[in-house]
Amino acid sequence: MSVFTPVDRAQLETFLERFDLGRLIDHSGIAGGTENSNFFVATERGEYVLTLIERGPVAELPFCIRLLDGLQQAGLPVPYAIEDRSGTALHHLNDRPALLQPRLPGRHVDIPDASHCQAVGQMLARLHDATVTSGLLRPSDRGLEWMITETKAMLERSPAPARAVLQSILPVLERLRQQRPALPEAVLHGDLFRDNVLFDGHHLTGIIDFYNAFSGWTLYDVAICVNDWCLAEQGGLDERRTEALLAGYASQRRFTPLEAEHWPNLLRLAALRFWLSRQLAADRHAEHSGVLIKEPAHFQRLLAAHGEIRVGLPLAL
Repeated sequence: MSVFTPVDRAQLETFLERFDLGRLIDHSGIAGGTENSNFFVATERGEYVLTLIERGPVAELPFCIRLLDGLQQAGLPVPYAIEDRSGTALHHLNDRPALLQPRLPGRHVDIPDASHCQAVGQMLARLHDATVTSGLLRPSDRGLEWMITETKAMLERSPAPARAVLQSILPVLERLRQQRPALPEAVLHGDLFRDNVLFDGHHLTGIIDFYNAFSGWTLYDVAICVNDWCLAEQGGLDERRTEALLAGYASQRRFTPLEAEHWPNLLRLAALRFWLSRQLAADRHAEHSGVLIKEPAHFQRLLAAHGEIRVGLPLAL
């Protein structure tokens, strides 16, 4: 279970006294997270999710709160920070910034089909449309500069197969940094994996975990999505599900010729980013038995498989 900062019942009862949510019934830690501590909380008036923020600058949390408020107002199925009686949305618990949000209905989909992927693509496009003119800006702390630095550091300590993959992507990173293409930008989710989307059957009921949201290329967000939702059993991407997700996105928000040109490299960039961050998390928490550590080599293999990209962006929709 990935709970870095535990919360006992007495602490939670004291915390909830500032809200109009009734008596605490039950709470439990949520397994699956790798960066924050999350808890399901049930009270007399409903079910909620409590998140203790473990990583990132506290000063940027108001960005996340404003982002979620804007997305909710745009009709997207997202959580939002619940205010206490004094109108405060950002709290502290056990020396950690804390947010209390409604628990959205639905379940995670472990094995998505083309219909799930199409729905995710459509919702991601709606998210980008809702944020492109929002005025919200937040640079990524894991952008190109970070990736270049961490790639060079990993090169020095990696075995030969990994070094070959890293050496192949480094010129791509340098080129994107030096000649930044004018691709469409908005606020991105940045982590729209299967464990951050909820479905009721084939109906998408929720998008959660916006703590990695940042401003950047919308195509990069699409690539992050495809790299998790559209994986083939034998490695690389499943063409049918990839086409469905891209078609879903394009039905709401058209791709540009420049995006089509950069699509292969953005897929590689997205695979590298999570290879690096998972490796750093594995190194940092190697001796912590209670922390879920996701396999870094998964994205190493995916990056290697992206040497050939067979599904391009649909430009004719």
